[in-house]
Amino acid sequence: MYYVYILFSIKDKQLYTGYTNNLDRRMREHFNGKNLATKNRLPLKLIYHETYLKWSDAKRRETYLKGGNGRASIKIQLQDILKELGYKHL
Repeated sequence: MYYVYILFSIKDKQLYTGYTNNLDRRMREHFNGKNLATKNRLPLKLIYHETYLKWSDAKRRETYLKGGNGRASIKIQLQDILKELGYKHL
């Protein structure tokens, strides 16, 4: 299984999108500051994830969510939790 996930930084109120084949391990790495992209943005909260059977599908979805249309659509989908968390770019 492969996972696409979105983290919310409580510190800077920004989103981080990534993908992995082991969600539990990857979340431990993020939450323990072992990921360069997020270690200075702790604490983090997992707010969304999707599961895929193929790596290529997960990677394609991650790329889409990081782009303009994908980012906009996921913000619409997650607008209630993003408002609750104080996300700045709604």
